[in-house]
Amino acid sequence: MLGVERLFLRALIACVAVLAVLLAVAGPVPAEAASGVVTDIRVGNQKDVTRVVLDVDRKVAFSVFTLANPYRVVVDLPEVGWRLPARPLPGATGVFSKLRYGLYKPGNSRLVLDVRTPAAVAKAFILETGNEKGYRLVLDLAPTTHQAFARDAGKTPLHVVAVQPAAKPAPKPVTTAEKSALAPPSGRQPRMASAAPKQMPPKPTAPKQTPPPAAMAATKASVSPQASPFRLAPLKPEPGHRAKKKVIFLDPGHGGVDPGTIGISGVYEKHITLSMARELKRQLEQTGRFTVLMSRARDVFIRLRDRVRLARDQKADLFISIHADTVKNRKIKGPAVYTLSEKSSDKEAQELAEKENKADLIAGVDLTHETQEVTNILIDLAQRESMNQSARFATSLIRELKHQTRVLRNTHRFAGFAVLKAPDIPSILLELGFLSNPQDERALRSKAYRARLASAVRKAVEAYFVRIEEATRK
Repeated sequence: MLGVERLFLRALIACVAVLAVLLAVAGPVPAEAASGVVTDIRVGNQKDVTRVVLDVDRKVAFSVFTLANPYRVVVDLPEVGWRLPARPLPGATGVFSKLRYGLYKPGNSRLVLDVRTPAAVAKAFILETGNEKGYRLVLDLAPTTHQAFARDAGKTPLHVVAVQPAAKPAPKPVTTAEKSALAPPSGRQPRMASAAPKQMPPKPTAPKQTPPPAAMAATKASVSPQASPFRLAPLKPEPGHRAKKKVIFLDPGHGGVDPGTIGISGVYEKHITLSMARELKRQLEQTGRFTVLMSRARDVFIRLRDRVRLARDQKADLFISIHADTVKNRKIKGPAVYTLSEKSSDKEAQELAEKENKADLIAGVDLTHETQEVTNILIDLAQRESMNQSARFATSLIRELKHQTRVLRNTHRFAGFAVLKAPDIPSILLELGFLSNPQDERALRSKAYRARLASAVRKAVEAYFVRIEEATRK
């Protein structure tokens, strides 16, 4: 009887480890086409105000409001691309401290200005530049009191739509010396031209054409709407197709208004992780063995829990979250791999049992009428099996990374990251390196280096599933 019980327990663990939990997530939301491209952001002091200027290639309306704790000024725009110059973002000036920007949600980009002291929006307007360079969105921030800021924070945004025409330059005054130089010599009449100058006919110009929607979409800083994180995959594959290809879910850390770590040269972690995920996706798909999905394929903000839910909804076989770290000690460098700690596992199992709907929670079994003890045991079994598989993959990944670069000491680490807490998907978090280290940051900005890291991950993924297939055949 004991042997039968062990066989049953092994079968139960295997079932709960591979069957995904279907949680309700938002349906596909089509992203709107970008309304324009922000080409520069400048901050400077003008008398008693701090002026913030956004250069945009076409006219866009915007809204502005303030938030407290901490003090922030928020600018909401339609979905725009960001093509800022290759230089650090503006530094602290006047009331301004720092900024972050990105896609807040489909159709809505956001610029967040952190201010060092309470500030009020003294002016907000759109300025026509008078040339082909587009428009300027201008904010004047003036110091105010804590009480006034608290009173106005979070109130109805100020909507700015009207455009101020470009100011015409005033004619340059003629100096006395210039008047003397232009005057004819004494006693002579000014010499008149014998004939009017010959006028050249104007060159014919082709009518300005509006580019087709596809061309306009190509100018966006983010990827096309089809790459929206809410459209994670094409139509569901045929039943037999999913069995042949394992589903790898890549999670580029941060995004949108959450830039993550900012490197010593000003590079954003969100851009490094997305570039790495795209390269890894390319290499994995080239093998023909994997279906690769991504939590985000462009610069958009996604909540941590939603990343896990998206992976579980897609029945992912492996979850890889990609990040880059920073510490005060700039000498520390090298990649590291994190898996879920035992303490975090126990806490997550308890939270799932207490907060989630127990119907169809694991293995398609309705646990609504089960006791608390049984529910906790089944969830714990599923999660511990996933943790074991995560640790095996982490070991393989570290071995491959060592062939490509120098890794961090104690490379396999444990933590309670929210993205590692899916109870039924083996999950790891890959820290690519440290953006606070000059060598690591320079390397991670290199496409060739990211390709080497992606190659290590690809080999580890292939080896991991080969071992699983071999164990299944035994």
